[in-house]
Amino acid sequence: MNGKNGSIEINIPQVSKVIFHDAEKSSGLSCRGWIMEVWKFCKEDTNRIIFALKVGLAVLLVSLLILIRAPYHVFGSNIIWSILTVAIMFEYTVGSTFNRGFNRALGSLLAGVLAIVVAQIALNTGPVAEPIIIGISIFLVGAITSFMKFWPPLAPYEYGFRVILFTYCLIIVSGYRMGNPIRTSMDRLYSIAIGGIVAVSVNVLIFPIWAGEQLHQELVTNFKSVADALEECVKKYLEDDGSNHPEFSSTVMDDFPDEPAYKKCRSTLSSSAKLESLANSAKWEPPHGRFSHFFYPWSEYVKVSAVLRYCAYEVMALHGVLHSEIQAPYNLRITFQQEIQDATTEAAELVRCLGNDIRDMQKGLKAPILKKVHATTERLQRAIDMHSYLLISTYDQPPDRQLPKLSHTLSANLSDFSNQMAEIDVTLRDEQNLNIPPSQPLGSFPPAQTESYHESMRKHSRRLHSWPSREVDAFEEEGGNSADFVPKMQALESTAHLSLATFTSLLVEFVARLDHLVEAVDDLSKMAKFKIQTA
Repeated sequence: MNGKNGSIEINIPQVSKVIFHDAEKSSGLSCRGWIMEVWKFCKEDTNRIIFALKVGLAVLLVSLLILIRAPYHVFGSNIIWSILTVAIMFEYTVGSTFNRGFNRALGSLLAGVLAIVVAQIALNTGPVAEPIIIGISIFLVGAITSFMKFWPPLAPYEYGFRVILFTYCLIIVSGYRMGNPIRTSMDRLYSIAIGGIVAVSVNVLIFPIWAGEQLHQELVTNFKSVADALEECVKKYLEDDGSNHPEFSSTVMDDFPDEPAYKKCRSTLSSSAKLESLANSAKWEPPHGRFSHFFYPWSEYVKVSAVLRYCAYEVMALHGVLHSEIQAPYNLRITFQQEIQDATTEAAELVRCLGNDIRDMQKGLKAPILKKVHATTERLQRAIDMHSYLLISTYDQPPDRQLPKLSHTLSANLSDFSNQMAEIDVTLRDEQNLNIPPSQPLGSFPPAQTESYHESMRKHSRRLHSWPSREVDAFEEEGGNSADFVPKMQALESTAHLSLATFTSLLVEFVARLDHLVEAVDDLSKMAKFKIQTA
């Protein structure tokens, strides 16, 4: 700007175009991202698109009865009830649509009959008492239907009571003004029937989505998720040396992105309501596809899923031990590595085999696989029992010496197993006796050495993240000279060792629950008439 000497010239840039360009660019990116999210959502389940298109087609068909003049002259304005019926009845699966249709038809029929009876009674009482009787009847119907839908045996028909309420109110009130309640009731019942027939026909005849098939696939997926989560959890527990162990506070809030099988197993625990809803809908479906006989035992699917959920609870407990702050030393975990892996592999294989039998609708022999699972689990139990001294603090393990690996010394034969265990015990006892000073009686453990214990803790605490870390830090700050602190640290070390016993006991409990799972699947295969699997 031009002014006096010493004035300052200020140039204001035109930023409106830049801001508009940035806003247009960001809106384009957000729109593109929204489209990608919708596309991904549709790819997850293509039945969602099919369902939406079928609803649009059903509504269009009943709307033609109004848009075309000839049908409209026949049915009149009451044909609008067909559109409402399609919008209310049309559900995602065929079974849900039949269930809704039954409630809709029964509720409309009862409401229509009741409205005709009450209207005739009100007409015979005269013009003064007629609105009073109609008002009292509306109050009673509303109160009774609202109360009955909370009654537990009638809970599945909650939608039917709601239909009775609004259908009765609309028919009785409109019939009172039109003066012919019987004609009004019949016209609206015809319109409701037309809408129900269109909804059921479109849902069944055009790409039907069966609730029974979805229930079947969901249960098979849950079997696979539990097996994968079990193997994933045990594998990570045996391979984790503690070098990347996170803080406890971050572990609690973590979603575990590196454990996809755990997320699927967690979704299995929350799928009970979904499976029960699918089972209730499947009961309304006619025989179809692989489920070709009447009275198919859909309730047995819910029972099998309940037993499978109890197995999934054990997997979640194992996952909790995996990410707990109290961790067993790595060298102690790999001591029983082979036994834990064998038991886990056989248990996961049995769960997958059960899921495959349900998927193929075949009945196979589970006795050989179950016997192998029990054998590997018994081997793990014997190993833990015969080497329980490794899980207590009185056994002073030298820091530079790794514990013997049981997989190299144990035999699959149970008779040789005990002899080999005894040989290992004698070898360890001889090595301990060589380090006992002459003044100490034979057969007793040497006294705790403060310096060696301090060196061991300082060497392994950071790698193993011993619990609690505050006590380890205090111990290092004191220089390891406090004699009173050594028993406390030994107790904490013993607590960390017992974490391995907790993990193995949960694994054994998982195997014990597999017996109930096998029985539940056998009951399902008998009632569903699965084919016997041929060799």
